[in-house]
Amino acid sequence: MPDRPTVDPIAQEIAQMGASVDSLRAAVRRSGSTLPPLLMSQLRHLGDLMRDAVADIQIRGCSTEQRVLLNAMITSYVPTPLQAYLALPPSHHDEESSATFMFAEQLATLEQTLADLLNQIRIGAVEELSTHGRFLADKFSAQDAALQLQQPVSERDPLRLEGQSWQH
Repeated sequence: MPDRPTVDPIAQEIAQMGASVDSLRAAVRRSGSTLPPLLMSQLRHLGDLMRDAVADIQIRGCSTEQRVLLNAMITSYVPTPLQAYLALPPSHHDEESSATFMFAEQLATLEQTLADLLNQIRIGAVEELSTHGRFLADKFSAQDAALQLQQPVSERDPLRLEGQSWQH
């Protein structure tokens, strides 16, 4: 019986988040005629940030808490109020309605939260790189002198051809 390849549950979770972002972005596009331009712009920007965040965690990784927050934003914190807004009568979809302002404020809060999350993920990557740099510096700073390149005793004049004397 052949061995089954092991499936990384975190990679599956991240892939599912990517698919959910794509679904959310498609739902926003489909709702374009119903949404005021302000909300459409905010939702598209959030979708771009979410896509960036999913790509970042695929490359850099992140903590469980960060993954849970991102997943909640993608699957609940944005789609749930979007569906509630779209379920309102058309008179509430006006650019100046209180429902539009309320939803816009919620989206602004989510955008700031997502920007902070992306920053945390990227700072974590910078810290990891810095830690690795310190490790390498510690590991290789006291290497055996025999492993280091030595400068040649006599420097060759690059303008002088071998075997020819230099003439002015």
